[in-house]
Amino acid sequence: MSHKITALTVRDVRFPTSVEQHGSDAMHTDPDYSAAYVVIHTACGLKGFGFTFTLGKGTQIVVCAVEAVATLVVGKSLQEIVSDFRGFYRLLTSDGQMRWLGPEKGVIQLAVAAVLNAVWDLWARAEGKPLWKLLVDMDPRQLASCIDFRYITDALTEEEAVDMIVKAQEGKQQREDQMLKEGYPAYTTSCAWLGYPDQLLRQLCTDALKSGWTRFKVKVGGDLEDDVRRCRLIRQMIGPENTLMIDANQRWGVAEAISWVSRLAEFKPLWIEEPTSPDDILGHAAISKALAPLGIGVATGEQCHSRVMFKQFLQASALQFVQIDGCRVGSVNENLAVLLMAHKFQVPVCPHAGGVGLCELVQHLILFDYISVSGSLSNRMCEYVDHLHEHFTSPVVIRDAHYMPPKDPGFSCEMLESSVQRHQYPEGEVWKLNISK
Repeated sequence: MSHKITALTVRDVRFPTSVEQHGSDAMHTDPDYSAAYVVIHTACGLKGFGFTFTLGKGTQIVVCAVEAVATLVVGKSLQEIVSDFRGFYRLLTSDGQMRWLGPEKGVIQLAVAAVLNAVWDLWARAEGKPLWKLLVDMDPRQLASCIDFRYITDALTEEEAVDMIVKAQEGKQQREDQMLKEGYPAYTTSCAWLGYPDQLLRQLCTDALKSGWTRFKVKVGGDLEDDVRRCRLIRQMIGPENTLMIDANQRWGVAEAISWVSRLAEFKPLWIEEPTSPDDILGHAAISKALAPLGIGVATGEQCHSRVMFKQFLQASALQFVQIDGCRVGSVNENLAVLLMAHKFQVPVCPHAGGVGLCELVQHLILFDYISVSGSLSNRMCEYVDHLHEHFTSPVVIRDAHYMPPKDPGFSCEMLESSVQRHQYPEGEVWKLNISK
């Protein structure tokens, strides 16, 4: 069967989530969850689906970047790509002219992630496996060969990576069986977006507790006294035994972050997420050191643009929780490098999700991490946001506040065509209605 890639299409798909303040935080007050949605077409008819996540405006820029990268993909076969996946990754990220727009960061890397997500989806479909299972079943050396170790060998070599995966073979089948039976622990962000009124917070917390949720994240950073009030409200509702996290979405400078979070320490948050600029490694290190006596860790990574940035965060002890994202870095290839580095530095991985489709993506990565790399659930959980899953052909399945492993072949990237058409910007029905208003 020929898996030669004959075409790559990309569309601008946007959901008007800003209308009800879904996803609102201190820095992103009116997000419209959106995606540059990619479909890879092959000669045999099999398709691969992928996307990168955006917040509305600017999605068209990512679409243009995907179209530029597509010229490096069309004409190749899936077999040719996966037989030298490291080389293919480097081909996309090291084009002599487009590299100048990155390198390996920003819009060009978001586009690369969308394309590579579709390639991984195609590969998993061709093998008849969900992506997590494709990764779990892969030979350690083949797995390592998918990673570009350029720039990170001072933290992790290819041989070290292979050794880690080989060592994790012990108990792997038991962990896989455990995940299939119990699922991976999740936490919810859906209860406490910054723009939600108190009445809605109370109702959502009440509903979540009844559904078995024990881990809750609250958005902070708008107003200190309001944060104190809202955190007190949430802590009273969930009780002292449940886990609370807070997320500032890059709102503060370093000193301000330390001062602000110290005021919130009475509510015993497990972590403060993105307290300052996502690029400020030394700033995060200073915040981590200052908050450690209070028992509060620092979590970041959803806007960390490359494995090189994660390497430095880990080397500087600047974070206590690594938050990978399915679209910010270069897809599975680069996230594999981050997962392995995090394991070497003994820092737990708690993926960023939410948005549109991000839960669908990261569930595969965190399942692989537990089964084939870390073997630990200590201080580990995966974010869950209850929005827009109905637009996917294989939506996430949550049972008792756990992600249940996907069973359908692929990377869970495929959207319903009816949803794509209805939400395509600006000609889709949803946007014609909104624009007319």
